[in-house]
Formats: sequence, structure tokens, C-alpha cells
Amino acid sequence: MPMPVVSLPVVQRWDCHSCGECCRSYAVRVTAVEKARLEAQGWDTRPDFDGLPAVVADGGPGQFRLNQRPDGSCVFLGPGNRCRVHAAFGAAAKPMSCRIYPFVLVPAGDHWRVGLRFACPSAVGDRGRPLGDHAADLRDYAALLEASTGVTLTAGGQSAPAPPLQPGHAVPWADLVRFAQSLAGQVADDTGPLDYRLRQVLAVSELCQKSRFDAISGARLGEFLTVITAAVAEDVPLAAAAVPRPGWLGRTVFRQVAAIYSRKDAGTHAGVAARGRGTRTRAAWRFAVGRGAVPKLHGLIPPEATFEAAEVPQPLSADADALLTRFYRLKIESLQFCGPTNFGRPFWAGLDALVLTYPVIRWLGRVLAAGGTRTPDDALKLAVQAVDDGFGFNTLLSTRRQAWGVRTLSERGELAKLVAWYGR
Repeated sequence: MPMPVVSLPVVQRWDCHSCGECCRSYAVRVTAVEKARLEAQGWDTRPDFDGLPAVVADGGPGQFRLNQRPDGSCVFLGPGNRCRVHAAFGAAAKPMSCRIYPFVLVPAGDHWRVGLRFACPSAVGDRGRPLGDHAADLRDYAALLEASTGVTLTAGGQSAPAPPLQPGHAVPWADLVRFAQSLAGQVADDTGPLDYRLRQVLAVSELCQKSRFDAISGARLGEFLTVITAAVAEDVPLAAAAVPRPGWLGRTVFRQVAAIYSRKDAGTHAGVAARGRGTRTRAAWRFAVGRGAVPKLHGLIPPEATFEAAEVPQPLSADADALLTRFYRLKIESLQFCGPTNFGRPFWAGLDALVLTYPVIRWLGRVLAAGGTRTPDDALKLAVQAVDDGFGFNTLLSTRRQAWGVRTLSERGELAKLVAWYGR
């Protein structure tokens, strides 16, 4: 029995506008079946392919990806930023990864929840139809994922077990969704600036991690979350200036994480890290020191960018606040921050990792606006794209060292300080 796809209450729009950004940014992996189908279409015999194979080996035996041209773009990217496969044979002939992007479908017990990758410019720009209008396509994508991953309903009407709240403590899917809905409601409540709302989310997380929910479930859990949400709203300082500055450890760990999110190794916006290990080592040293010019780890970082300038406060405009509110609501409501869509992270650890992207986005937005090359709002949009390009996908973020770093920031109160500091 196929699982239904649930439309989330957050208002978010998307349609493809053929910008070609995804076709210039990713090395798309394909299965052996997809490889055979593409090769049977005879692309390498066409004049505009110059003898380039459609698919090349990628890693170990049985691993393949779509070929790329010298500029980093997909070999199938054609005139008008249109996919040649789509134009010749229809959408169903494309690899599954290309068909589903930028949607992220998250199994949540007896249904799929819909996430979205804000690495896509149309997602950041909120351009297109409401996500609910894509219901037919999303059902097709869910069927594809069920066929390829084996995720199906059990006799009890549930899919895989829910991610634990934290190691050794799990709750049913329905209660996990209640936690997510409550947290998303905090983000959506515009009674204060976004950094204040995210610091409330962290305060609720801290309280919940000290509690057990074996006997608190269903409606009782909803009541519990209502009470503690109201309590932290009074305890968390409204003004970012009332929160102490991050300490040395917080700033050091933060810059290391910011370096990973800022890094682009493939595609037309590849930065200096793609040039070799020596360049990466020098860039890592510069981030560790945190002074002077910001290494051009992403091709869009302007030469005028400095670490010092990135610390200067830059208030959010109303449009930027609305963008980030959408971003965090959708990530939380879709459960895209924990479980299989974020390297198997438990619920609270995944939430900490998600909230850490806020100071990274604010920092990177200032970096990308350096020298007046872009407006603050345009730079922030690019920062959201760059950060969400990696969140849950960049394997550098999946290591034990990264898990330790995020856990340390959370346990020592540095994460809330970073949110306030870069929320100024």
C-alpha cells in the first residue's frame, strides 16, 4: 500500500523556471538501470555531444554519474537551460534525482512529508505554485522512492521506526510530529525577531532533553509543549544585545562549520578548495585564525570580503525575515532536519544542527555582500542557497567531529549566543 503525501501548512511556492542552476552545480549519480536507459538513447553519437559519453564511472564498481562539460555543467544541459533528455523523451526518462529535485520526501510513519531544497533559486524566491498544487507529481515521486528504497507500510500502518529524540529515547511518529509542529509554531510566531524565536526553540529543546516522555503522549504532550513554550517566551531575552557574546570555543567551532558550508567544490561556482589539498589547508588555517580576507571557498565570495567585516551587525529586512521564517518552518515541519535526511541524526541533535545554519547564513550573507557587490537581501538569498546546498547532503557535515562540535556548542550555551550575535 503506497503511503500518502501530506501537504504542510507552511506557505511555500515553487516551480522550475529553467535557470539551469542545478544543472551547473551537481554531479548527479545514476543507477545502472538509468545508465543503460540513457546510453540506449544514443546521445554520444549526436554532433552536439562531441563524442562525450552520457554517463561516466564515479567511485567504486557499479557507481556512475552524469557526465559534465569542461565548465562543470551537465552534459545534457541544452539551449535555453532545458534538459535534452526531458525535451526529447519527456520527464519520465530523466534520472530519479533530476525528476525529484528540489523536493525532499521524508517518511513519517504512515505518510511522506514534503521538504524543499532552498539551494534552488526558485525555492528561495518563493516563485511558482503552492507546494500542494504539485500533489500529483509528488505522489509519483513517492512511488519511485518506495520502489527504490523499499519504504512501505507495515501491517500496523507504519513505515520505518521514528528517529529517536535522543540516543536511547524514542517516541511514536505521531508524537514526533507534535514536537515538530510545536517548534514550527514558535518559528512562525512573529511577536519578536527571528533570532529570538530560534533561541526560544533552543530553550524548549534544552528542557525537553532533560525530560522523559514515556508517559506523556498525545494530547498530554500537546499540553506540556504549550506550557513550556509559554514559559521560555518569558525567560529568553528578547533583544540580541542582552545575550553575551560567543566565547572563544564557540567562535572557533562556528568558523570551522562556516568554512564547510561556504565551500563549493563542483560546478560553475567552484571555489579555490577544488584546486587541491594545499589550497584547502591554507583556507582552513585562515578560518581557524579568523582574521583578514575570507578565502574564496565559493566562487561568489567577493575579493573584498574580510572576517572583520562579517562581524558588523546587519539587521534583517522584512523580506529577508520572511524568507528565513519560511526556510526554518519548512525544514522543521517536514522533519528534514533529523533521521535519514540528515545523516541519521536524532531529533534534538538534528534540530541543533539546523539552528546552527542561522548564524552561518547571516555570516555568509555579510561576506557575499562585501564591497557593495550585492544588496544585503540578494546576498542573503545566495547564502541560503549555499548553506542549504550542503545541509543534509555534504558528507563533511556527517562526521563524528561535526556531531561533537554541534553538541558542544549546544551543551555550553554557545549555540544560542551565536544565534543572537549574528542575529544583530
